[in-house]
Amino acid sequence: MTELQKKSCRTLELHKVLELLEKEAVSPRAKEMARALEPEDNLVGCERLQQQTEDAVRLAGMLGSPSFSGVRDVSAGLERAKVGGSLNMKELLDIGALLRAACTGKGYLEKDTQVETVLADYFRRLSGNKYLEDRIEQSILSEEEIADTASSELREIRRRIRTAASRIRETLNRIISSPSYAKVLQDTVVTTRGDRYVVPVKAEFKGSIPGLVHDVSSSGATVFVEPMQVVELNNTIREERSKEKNEIDRILMELSAEVGAFANTIQQDYDILCTLDFIFAKAKLAYKMKACRPKLLEKGQTRLERARHPLLPRETAVPITFTIGGKTDAVIITGPNTGGKTVSLKTLGLLTLMAQCGLQLPCGDESTVRVCKNILADIGDEQSIEQSLSTFSSHMKNIVEILEEAGEGSMVLMDELGAGTDPVEGAALAAAIIESARGIGALVAATTHYAELKVYAMTTAGVENASCEFNVDSLAPTYRLLIGIPGKSNAFAISERLGLPKSIIQKAAARIDAENVRFEDVLTQLDEQRQEMEREKEAAARLRREMEETAKASREYKAKMEAERARRKLSPYLFTDEHGQLIHPDTFTKRLRKIYESIGFPKEYHLHTLRHYFVTALLHCGVDKQTVADLVGHGDTGFLERTYCHPQQAQKEQAADTMLTVLRPDGSPIFNLAAACMVKRQGA
Repeated sequence: MTELQKKSCRTLELHKVLELLEKEAVSPRAKEMARALEPEDNLVGCERLQQQTEDAVRLAGMLGSPSFSGVRDVSAGLERAKVGGSLNMKELLDIGALLRAACTGKGYLEKDTQVETVLADYFRRLSGNKYLEDRIEQSILSEEEIADTASSELREIRRRIRTAASRIRETLNRIISSPSYAKVLQDTVVTTRGDRYVVPVKAEFKGSIPGLVHDVSSSGATVFVEPMQVVELNNTIREERSKEKNEIDRILMELSAEVGAFANTIQQDYDILCTLDFIFAKAKLAYKMKACRPKLLEKGQTRLERARHPLLPRETAVPITFTIGGKTDAVIITGPNTGGKTVSLKTLGLLTLMAQCGLQLPCGDESTVRVCKNILADIGDEQSIEQSLSTFSSHMKNIVEILEEAGEGSMVLMDELGAGTDPVEGAALAAAIIESARGIGALVAATTHYAELKVYAMTTAGVENASCEFNVDSLAPTYRLLIGIPGKSNAFAISERLGLPKSIIQKAAARIDAENVRFEDVLTQLDEQRQEMEREKEAAARLRREMEETAKASREYKAKMEAERARRKLSPYLFTDEHGQLIHPDTFTKRLRKIYESIGFPKEYHLHTLRHYFVTALLHCGVDKQTVADLVGHGDTGFLERTYCHPQQAQKEQAADTMLTVLRPDGSPIFNLAAACMVKRQGA
């Protein structure tokens, strides 16, 4: 970006939006990326950034935003580890947290494998290192403490330290609890001085306990003595402490060497996570702004529907609709001071910059944005006392620089164009500047008070009037931007409402030439027609809403009736009447009895027979006993088999055939008892 472009971005307050974006990022690197974000100047680049933001918004809505809490800058530590340097505990903990975030990020999209986005490749390229992550986590407890489990040697050293310390405390406790030492001790406590265990002794009795004096109280009344009984044990602890330090240094060196072996992949994980953090920060900002993705165009019209300035409170900001481009390459905005002209100009410029930065916009989702090569703005009074520049000179200096840098595809924004000099010359100069910018292919939006520019816009193809609405009754602007309507002078009306005598107003009106009076009358008529059209439009919209609500109610009633008919066709109850309504068990039993009689079932069959058949059929089909018992509410499978399981006719016939085979293996006929009886009767 050129210096003028950077200056214009600052004028349009892009940096304040980027500060909001920075707050949504978590990692320091992502915050830096937010602060340094610059707009793309081509459609492909802008679409790429917008797609990233759109996919992040979609993923955050479906899966929640990934966590980047453990992503800290580890680059310096990785570089030192690569050349064999030793990292401290904090650096290793940061790397462990980064590896944990990488592992979590790697599995982020696995929550829904059907989601495919342009961000998927970022997540897939995350490596993670579960082994190294666990090694660091198990070895280091905090920035100042190594775990006993970091190595077997460290665990043994600390065991010996604890044993020696325990013996020292036992010895010293015997001393301080001994009646013979009661009068020489200042206090019955065991303390330490210089990592050595001591007891507090009154200064006048310091020779009563043989040992080494390590310290004296500030008053001189107490000396801290290491009794000779524990000197050797204290020496042992000191030696073990030295071994402990050496072992900790060895462990840190070992972990650092492992980090160095994977430094490149860890660095890649860090870079990817920071990028994702930055992209999801844009998604979070979009959510807070209630923003949406605009449609980007290489050519055509920028149309911001119901656009709000992102730095104004959402509750009070008045949405505007701004169109420029296509058949209209210049828009001239007129209206009273503090009426919203400058805010409208800034809204156009800032939202265009945001769109080209890949940020979603606080506007209607049907909005379109034409991608600009650069956006150059002269807004505000930059009068310089030091340089003795007037307001006019300051604006002209900026405009000269803008015209030198602008070209095909630029957007030029100018506030109070031509102000600060003779009105006639200022208006003529303003029109010439607008024509010059249009001639080199730039889009132009300018604010002015000059009536001559209203006429210029009305009579020039490709130039459109716009105005900020003013309510004369309330003497306050509405902050609504009206495209196609020139601003009307309200000086006389406002003055009259404020109490200026009508005679004075009439004298003032007489001083205005007839052409200007007729022009103002035309504007008044146009404004009245506009208001009438808006009232009719609102009435039509209200009627349309009522019709839509009626149609919706009709659809809901129809759906309800269809659901009712469906419910009647398919009742949720097992036993129902012909209308799908639940029937009483006694009624069902009576009807079942009639069905049994009609198909010739035995009279002893009853409703409970269905339960017996259910159990019998399932068991004979091979369903396990416990499952069947659970289905009918029995815990005892034996009772189930004895009571509910009955042999089927096919099984009886199979048993008879089996018995026939046993009795006559050769297949000869079995003795016919009936036939034998018949022969016997004939013989008799």
